[in-house]
Amino acid sequence: MSLFKRSVSNEIISHTSMVFCTLTIIWISVLLVRLLGQATQGAIGADLVFALSSLAVIAAVPTLLTLSLFLGVIMTISRNYRDHEMMVWFSSGVSTIDFIKPTLRVTLPLFILITLLTLFATPWSQQQISEYRVRFQNRSEISKVALGQFIEVSGGDKVVFIEPPKNSTDDMGQVFARIHSPGWYSIILSKNARILTNDAGERLVQLGEGTRYDTQADTAEFRTIAFDQYTIRVSNPDAAEQQNQVNNVIQNQIKARPSLLLFNDHHARSDAELFYRLSIPIAAIILSFLAIPLGAVNPRIGKSGALIIAGLLALIYMNVINLARSWISSGSLSYVLALVLVHGAIALCTIYFFWLRIRVKAPKPPVNIEA
Repeated sequence: MSLFKRSVSNEIISHTSMVFCTLTIIWISVLLVRLLGQATQGAIGADLVFALSSLAVIAAVPTLLTLSLFLGVIMTISRNYRDHEMMVWFSSGVSTIDFIKPTLRVTLPLFILITLLTLFATPWSQQQISEYRVRFQNRSEISKVALGQFIEVSGGDKVVFIEPPKNSTDDMGQVFARIHSPGWYSIILSKNARILTNDAGERLVQLGEGTRYDTQADTAEFRTIAFDQYTIRVSNPDAAEQQNQVNNVIQNQIKARPSLLLFNDHHARSDAELFYRLSIPIAAIILSFLAIPLGAVNPRIGKSGALIIAGLLALIYMNVINLARSWISSGSLSYVLALVLVHGAIALCTIYFFWLRIRVKAPKPPVNIEA
């Protein structure tokens, strides 16, 4: 490999890696805040935060790699212009077109990786996320309870707060529960609680000494029940029924469907998802080439203007992909035609920007100055 190709390729790899790490850290930070908020509200279990965040990162890697490659090429080209290295390459007989080969050396392996991730890894990660969420919703109510937190179960019909146990013989400390049943609101207070399993394998929650307050919704009827022990049976979901629910959710969630099944569905929603999965790797190739002419900056003016234009074009490109995805989902457009129109238009824009950089302007005619 020549010095030129090796220098450009290594710099693109360096900038792309730096941008990818930065974007990944930002994405993980935002994702963790959102998942921790859901865990606090009881929508997911605290033990699922790490697994869900890892799977969500896998699903986001193709998009992050595409943006990182685009920004990495722009940063490499603009750096060469800013440090006047581009003048050295131009004086050595190198043109803007010659930057395509070293860029392709980096883009092609990433294109293969993005394609594999988009078509196979992303659907698998979405499937695992759906399965984790469904299994958590099907957990027994007692397993969702976290000490020291208000937790909603049964779709908000029950709110439970449990303090840490003071005695080693207790599984739970003081218990507060608000239960909404048809026509009644109930509040249960107990000093402690234990989790038991009977001979039939059913899980039981045995509350210690406490009081239950019941209020009828539409009347003034009120009753108070004091108890020394109060046993509640907690039903565990059937394993076969739980697996059927998981399969139904995965079947209905189009993002979790394997790519090979999407080719045979012949459904508008499947075609829209297939279009999106094929568009991400294609966009990675086109954006990497588009970044070459867009990265050209005037070192005397600065690079802000070129970066703003490049960012706007990339944003428009991704928004057009999402817009075409919605049109395909509604049946207004076929995904094959959308692939040709959307990516063909951006490819023509890329060729036009290359032409602007390599064209030779005709000299202006001399001005005659009359004596």
